[in-house]
Amino acid sequence: MSHEPQEAYDGPARVQVDDAEHEVSVALRGHFQPLDGHFHWYGRIAATAALDAVRSGTEVRLATPYGEAAGRVSDVDPWGRFRVAGTGTPPF
Repeated sequence: MSHEPQEAYDGPARVQVDDAEHEVSVALRGHFQPLDGHFHWYGRIAATAALDAVRSGTEVRLATPYGEAAGRVSDVDPWGRFRVAGTGTPPF
């Protein structure tokens, strides 16, 4: 499925951690950073028990209906959502 490049995506996604894949809900945003010449995307993965064992700094593969990309999870907010970020072509 192809679509025009977007700066935001809210909806269902799959996150792959090691060999396990989990259905999740995400809120993602992104922008082109002219200082380094790359597109930076970032957002939150909704709280789910399937990701309870994930630690900050874990590499993940995030896929939406529009694409997929490698990213890294970091802090967990007070609502249990993971922050996820990547550089390059976004998964949306």
